[in-house]
Amino acid sequence: MKEIAPGIHLWRAGHPEWRPTSEAVGCYALVCDDTLALIDPLLPAGDDPDHDALLTALDALAAATAHLEILTTIPYHTRSAETLFERYRRRVGTRLWGHPLVRARLEHDTPLETVPQGKTGTSAAIADGLALAFTIGSPRRTETPLYFPRPRALAFGDAIVGVGGGLRVWQWQTTKPGWYEQRFLPTLRPLLDLDAERVLVTHGEPVVRGGRAALAAALDTPPTAY
Repeated sequence: MKEIAPGIHLWRAGHPEWRPTSEAVGCYALVCDDTLALIDPLLPAGDDPDHDALLTALDALAAATAHLEILTTIPYHTRSAETLFERYRRRVGTRLWGHPLVRARLEHDTPLETVPQGKTGTSAAIADGLALAFTIGSPRRTETPLYFPRPRALAFGDAIVGVGGGLRVWQWQTTKPGWYEQRFLPTLRPLLDLDAERVLVTHGEPVVRGGRAALAAALDTPPTAY
């Protein structure tokens, strides 16, 4: 785990399902005053040499905070969220946030704080104002980009990826002509109204300076299949 910007820590772990031998996905720990936020956390396998070192680093961050918020941007990014919830819930006040479909991916009776599903293009404050959760897609997607005002960081699950030092929209399925420009892109453009200096992505490299400009460029560039 490394600190890529003040209070923003990145670590990577091998994707458990998609390109498992070659794709490492990014996970983030954000320190916001007395709160620690974990975004789409994924632990390496137990026999991975990085496993114990990562947990030690996370333990140190959790020990220095009063609140822990574990947030998933997409239901299939639930990954290690429940494991970490169980690890820390007795040490610090801990909550797990996600789309209602996250419930089906939890093995135990773990409390789930449901991210509000609003009208496309709108947002809702969650975790006592720690983050704004945005509704995107037409039809509405289960992915919920998260904006953290204090560190000016915007986190995506899969809608935006890092490519060639910049950002691109990930259009991973075939759609009818015009759908992308006329229905999907307009639901992302409200994110340009944010004061986002950093854009945190799970695939590719994050942008730690000039995030809004990088996002605007991505929306004006043809999408990628990654």
